[in-house]
Amino acid sequence: MTLPMSDPTAWATAMNNLGMAPLGIAGQPILPDFDPALGMMTGIPPITPMMPGLGIVPPPIPPDMPVVKEIIHCKSCTLFPPNPNLPPPATRERPPGCKTVFVGGLPENGTEQIIVEVFEQCGEIIAIRKSKKNFCHIRFAEEYMVDKALYLSGYRIRLGSSTDKKDTGRLHVDFAQARDDLYEWECKQRMLAREERHRRRMEEERLRPPSPPPVVHYSDHECSIVAEKLKDDSKFSEAVQTLLTWIERGEVNRRSANNFYSMIQSANSHVRRLVNEKAAHEKDMEEAKEKFKQALSGILIQFEQIVAVYHSASKQKAWDHFTKAQRKNISVWCKQAEEIRNIHNDELMGIRREEEMEMSDDEIEEMTETKETEESVSQAEALKEENDSLRWQLDAYRNEVELLKQEQGKVHREDDPNKEQQLKLLQQALQGMQQHLLKVQEEYKKKEAELEKLKDDKLQVEKMLENLKEKESCASRLCASNQDSEYPLEKTMNSSPIKSEREALLVGIISTFLHVHPFGASIEYICSYLHRLDNKICTSDVECLMGRLQHTFKQEMTGVGASLEKRWKFCGFEGLKLT
Repeated sequence: MTLPMSDPTAWATAMNNLGMAPLGIAGQPILPDFDPALGMMTGIPPITPMMPGLGIVPPPIPPDMPVVKEIIHCKSCTLFPPNPNLPPPATRERPPGCKTVFVGGLPENGTEQIIVEVFEQCGEIIAIRKSKKNFCHIRFAEEYMVDKALYLSGYRIRLGSSTDKKDTGRLHVDFAQARDDLYEWECKQRMLAREERHRRRMEEERLRPPSPPPVVHYSDHECSIVAEKLKDDSKFSEAVQTLLTWIERGEVNRRSANNFYSMIQSANSHVRRLVNEKAAHEKDMEEAKEKFKQALSGILIQFEQIVAVYHSASKQKAWDHFTKAQRKNISVWCKQAEEIRNIHNDELMGIRREEEMEMSDDEIEEMTETKETEESVSQAEALKEENDSLRWQLDAYRNEVELLKQEQGKVHREDDPNKEQQLKLLQQALQGMQQHLLKVQEEYKKKEAELEKLKDDKLQVEKMLENLKEKESCASRLCASNQDSEYPLEKTMNSSPIKSEREALLVGIISTFLHVHPFGASIEYICSYLHRLDNKICTSDVECLMGRLQHTFKQEMTGVGASLEKRWKFCGFEGLKLT
């Protein structure tokens, strides 16, 4: 505290306001009749200037303890903190971009110089608007300075060492709404929005796919180049796209028709190549399926052998000689191997069933489709023949009716009743034939519709077969990748040279020890180091463990003659590359 001791009354007043017993630097009481209960900050026990916290280095603050404000000394005034037990001063909602604060509770004798002296510690002050009614508005250069100014809210200010009411006051600092702050904040927001739009536009331009290169215009020279590219398998797709663009543009005419025909002929020559490539890929797929089945069957045979080993070890002749832990491990391994074997066996059987079902489904569908198509074709042909015969009969009856009508005018009226009866009979026969013909035509249309439906069903079945084949190929690839990722893990689990956690710890300690000794160390030196950690470690066990880890430790002979010595070295980094 920088208050001068030449004025003991001011010192006592400051100590009284803090609720402390007024004591000098040596600890003697300045006011013997001091009553701590009369202080402004009650509830704080009396302290001395010699206690921790009043020296140069403050004591550590526990994390659960609230922050206590301290006294702030300026050149012409002193700020005393508020009572920590009181609630924090209330503030209004912060306006956007606020850089201006309202300061109330100033002393009546306070000047603009004192305000600058107090608040310039918070940051650069741009403007101060002071009122005659003990308040002012302060505008800072940045927004974060407002938070520092709000920290002073609630402090009691005193000018010099005077206790006069006009020289004291309680500061109230709050956010103030200013048009300049709002305008600057809106300008800043607009600038940020422009930057964001620019950034998004640049990102969209960067991510936009490049436009395809323009197709050259047709000429004899370009035509010869495209014709040469069409003969090359690697440049075929590019040349075909150029040829298609030229044809769509309407470059074909009488003069260039021969050139375009030769290019189309060159494109047609690639059809056989593409068909051969497809057949080769299908053959490769079948070979890969066969190899996968063979490999899977070989793996199943090995699993059967491993399971047989576990079963033979579980018999009483060998089982009695194992320890309890060994028996438990063998039984666990046997269960795991049986589960994996059953999974792979089910997978192989499923592949075989799918192949059999595909073969049977294809044969059945082909048989049914051929039968249905043959029946529908035969029925359609029969209906056509019947329809033709009925039409011919109808034409014959119509001719007979016309002849009868002609003869009717020539014959006398005596024969009219007989002819009328014949005409009625013929008309009835014609009506029956017409009805029968209509029925036959309706049946013919129904059969044609059924035939079209059967053709559509056949196309759908073919598409489904192609999709199933594609799914089968994807499933076979996934199975192959899963097996490739599973089997190395099983091999590493079964063939691990480290059998317990103790051995793993020993390997780590020995590796660290030998890494510090790059020229190696003898087994006795290593064991002497390990005996400091554990007296029960055996030299032969350590040497056997290091011998099993050939990619981690290696033994070399060093020295000449009588000084010949075996030394172990750490080679883990080299072994990592080899494995």
